[in-house]
Amino acid sequence: MIPWQLVAELFPPRPQFKAVQTVIMRNLKASAAAWVGGVALLCFAATVALVAAEIDGARLNAAAEEKASWILPGRDYANQRFSPLDQITPANVKRTVPKWIYQTGIAATFQTTPLVADGVMFITTPFVALDAKSGRELWRYEHKRTPGYKLCCGPANRGAALGDDRVFVATVDARLVALESTSGKVLWDIPLVEPGDENAHGKSEDRSSSLGSDDERLKANIQGQTGVGSAAAPLVVGDLVIAGVNGVGYGLHLDGDRPGSPLGTVVGFSGRFGRPGFIAAFNVKTGKRVWQFDTTQAGWEGQYVTATPDGVPLNRDIAAEKASASKFSNAWRYGGGSSWPTPAYDPALGLIYIGVGNPSPQASGETRPGDNLYTVSLVALDVQTGKHVWHYQLVPHDVWGYDVASPPVLFDAIVDGKSVPAVGHASKLGWFYTLDRRNGQLLFKSEPFVPQQNMFARATPEGVLIAPGVGGGVNWSPTSFDAKTGVAFIAAMHMPSIYKTGAIPATGGKPAVEFATIEPANVPRWGVLAAIDVAKTGKIVWQRKTADPLIGGVLATAGGLVFTGEGNDFTASDAKSGELLWSFNCGAGVNAPPIAFDIDGRQYVAVAAGGSQIWGFRQGDAVIVFGLPD
Repeated sequence: MIPWQLVAELFPPRPQFKAVQTVIMRNLKASAAAWVGGVALLCFAATVALVAAEIDGARLNAAAEEKASWILPGRDYANQRFSPLDQITPANVKRTVPKWIYQTGIAATFQTTPLVADGVMFITTPFVALDAKSGRELWRYEHKRTPGYKLCCGPANRGAALGDDRVFVATVDARLVALESTSGKVLWDIPLVEPGDENAHGKSEDRSSSLGSDDERLKANIQGQTGVGSAAAPLVVGDLVIAGVNGVGYGLHLDGDRPGSPLGTVVGFSGRFGRPGFIAAFNVKTGKRVWQFDTTQAGWEGQYVTATPDGVPLNRDIAAEKASASKFSNAWRYGGGSSWPTPAYDPALGLIYIGVGNPSPQASGETRPGDNLYTVSLVALDVQTGKHVWHYQLVPHDVWGYDVASPPVLFDAIVDGKSVPAVGHASKLGWFYTLDRRNGQLLFKSEPFVPQQNMFARATPEGVLIAPGVGGGVNWSPTSFDAKTGVAFIAAMHMPSIYKTGAIPATGGKPAVEFATIEPANVPRWGVLAAIDVAKTGKIVWQRKTADPLIGGVLATAGGLVFTGEGNDFTASDAKSGELLWSFNCGAGVNAPPIAFDIDGRQYVAVAAGGSQIWGFRQGDAVIVFGLPD
């Protein structure tokens, strides 16, 4: 007879393992062979304790209610990235210490958002499962990139998705892979872009052969077009896994000349370069494509608007654009529109909210007349069909690189005393936009949280300084939102750019080539950590200037803290005042979003310290987990 009462006493229920324990007990009761003097049972229970319980649709829908785990890239479908854990507070945060460190062995632009389910942590690049309490490796999957793929800026994978006993990862060479969550075994591996696509892997026509000019801007090391890839974490909704592609907005990228800062000049040549971006849904069991939404489509010319939807003049030459429309009627086929952030999802409305990047070619708009829908937009799609429901285009006919890069956030806004379901976006433009998520109507936007100068100015031969520059505002860094206060916490930067025109003279029978460049301005740069009331007023609650531009993301907690990376330091600030309370030097750039989780009643905070090649922060390979001393 198996002593079930003894088993229960030796292995008391733990909330995060409840589903696993139920399976264990059911299986053991069904098989008398499981009992061998009590030993086999105990060993089996100890072995499976670090298997994540089933993550189905109901559990994903209720992710916000799980205090211990972090099972979605944004913690919940709303992408609020707010942890209800409150053990670490302003009063004791100075006692916080590293609990364990895991090194991947790949020191290159490590930007993962860890996921934690039932004591198991999942990270990407490489793809690894860890014991979240000790950092012990459970399994590891090394993805082999497509031969000949051009990689300019490091692996830059930002996380995985969980569901159906699988781990889903989208890769830098535009593949979507499903791994068995218990072993890392590959269940299926499909291309997001067909290998025969001439623009799939950096093979699109470029103008690097034209760079024999005496123009000093064109003498730097050319990083070039990276090819199509996927950096954002996928999203699992029901039996669908949703992923998009990036790298489709053509532009030559030249190394910068500032020490430790490769983010340099973007060169835009008018012409037919790139391809349409897209976001697509796949069956979780088979990988079969269910639907696809192309981010540039026929009819992308739109209404030829003269201002942004919120009324800021765009300084466009509408007459010239309309005159060239027939000549470039198929420009949408090369239109760009990368998918940078993980979508947000509203189960009640059945909508996902995606952000779309800049049109192609970058910096130069002569060969793509019109508004260039749906680039630089927030777009709402029907989650089951991928059909367009509404869009809000922040910058029609963008030539400044103002992608919608930071993940959308869902929350309830208060307008005229009434609660309105809202979607928000911390933009590259330096404003936080709050929209009605049912129809895309702008409710209000925030006060500017970074300096703004000459926005939407046209390029000149002498160059015009624009702020925010091509980096933003807020770049891809996720926002954290506190639903109790209505405050969003954002990581931003002040990095102005110079926008210029230029030309390569006709030589050797070759025609003259005109181009535009967006290059770093030789002015001081810094970061901004800001708290903004995005649910009611759009007012800045507080902001703190930081020595380094902020890139990577924010975590706010119920303990009253805001965690983020500042250069090589991981920091904690007071959520009420912004006062810096604690910092830890991680030895590499902290350019990834932090998370929080709980094991056995103890709160932990985890972050990747892996730097970034494109932002010039020291690269590394460590996931560091922090907590209070034992």
